[in-house]
Amino acid sequence: MKADVSARHDIQVPRYTSYPTAPHFDRTVDAALYRRWLGELDAGSDLSLYFHIPFCDSLCWFCGCHTKIVKRYQPVRTYLDALLREIDLVADALPGRFRARHLHWGGGSPTILEGKDWRRILDRLRARFHIGEDAEIAVEMDPRDTTEDYVRTLAAAGVNRASLGVQDFHPEVQAAINRIQPFAVTARVVGWLRRHGIARINMDLMYGLPHQTAGRVRDMVDQACRLRPDRVALFGYAHVPWMKPHQKMIDEAALPGTAERWRQYTTGSARLVEKGYVAVGLDHFARPGDPLAVALAEGRLHRNFQGYTTDEAPVLLGFGASAVGSLPQGYAQNTAPLKAYRATVAAGELPIARGIAFRGEDRLRGEVIERLMCDLTADVDAIARRHGAPAGGFAAEMERLAPLIDDGLCTVEENRVTVTEEGRPFVRLVAAAFDAYLTAGGQRHSRAV
Repeated sequence: MKADVSARHDIQVPRYTSYPTAPHFDRTVDAALYRRWLGELDAGSDLSLYFHIPFCDSLCWFCGCHTKIVKRYQPVRTYLDALLREIDLVADALPGRFRARHLHWGGGSPTILEGKDWRRILDRLRARFHIGEDAEIAVEMDPRDTTEDYVRTLAAAGVNRASLGVQDFHPEVQAAINRIQPFAVTARVVGWLRRHGIARINMDLMYGLPHQTAGRVRDMVDQACRLRPDRVALFGYAHVPWMKPHQKMIDEAALPGTAERWRQYTTGSARLVEKGYVAVGLDHFARPGDPLAVALAEGRLHRNFQGYTTDEAPVLLGFGASAVGSLPQGYAQNTAPLKAYRATVAAGELPIARGIAFRGEDRLRGEVIERLMCDLTADVDAIARRHGAPAGGFAAEMERLAPLIDDGLCTVEENRVTVTEEGRPFVRLVAAAFDAYLTAGGQRHSRAV
């Protein structure tokens, strides 16, 4: 792709892990409404559960997560007590004991939890939900502070997928983002995981970091592939210091410009495909036999707050400070300040701070956006009919796609929108044409590529 095309479309848009997106949540969704939504759920529905552990023992300057640096374990233990209490409050509000098919721990660094606390939380979950042997229990891991005994404890608790944060292997890049993690450290943890039966391994890589080059990104991918992860996420660094002030620690002069950032993305993506991985959506890659690649081929791929997923549960319940849940009625997000979260839960109240109830065309537009983000194509008229809307109702949205069509990034034929392979990095821009909220506010988002 010509540099002028990538520069022309280098604008800020949402990542579309939800629709409507989080900046449009408000306080009309509160604890009372969330409790009502929980009570209205079909007891036969499967659940997906997400748990946010907002603690790390050191600060990575690139981080965009909601987390807190701690040097003592007591705040973590106190937080876990509140999390267990929230699990009970939510389970009590549900009309029965539901089956949970996917459990995911994110952060922060979930592996800051002590081994005995992993057993404590999973025992509580198994008491309050049906968690079968086929459930996926996934944990985001920081290899820097992981031991073999810890891996053994996770395996004994039932964890069967690990997602390893890597970002980059080059020492200069690691120093520039305050995350020193030599290749040998990551390789050692991968070996322990496989030795103790946690064979499903994801790896998170990044481009657009300070001092990265296209050549270094290629080397990073080659090193990662030596460890044979099942899935690789190749994220573009989102430099948002107005939202995350600690990112001001990063030297902006060392960040790649638009043209170099583009070369890094294309170099890394092409190398992963050369290594045998299937490109999944915007920024994920999976081995051909991995369930993520299979779901893509079968049109069953989905996208949620954790990214691309095979999870088909109609309900995602979020636990912990700042966690977001997705229900048939809308989205609900917990309060973020830890003190407020603990106090609310201690008072026996669900810690909901904000959210949004679906209205109007939200579900319709959300499905169009999800199909574009997952499949790179969406039959807009067919989706409209499924939602009881007339065909041909998105003329204005089709007009907004004209500049992208002219640059070869997407095509439109009989109201089927298809993102070209050249346009894959810009799929968020194609999806944004159907976002009815985007022009209503002045929110700032991450760069499209």
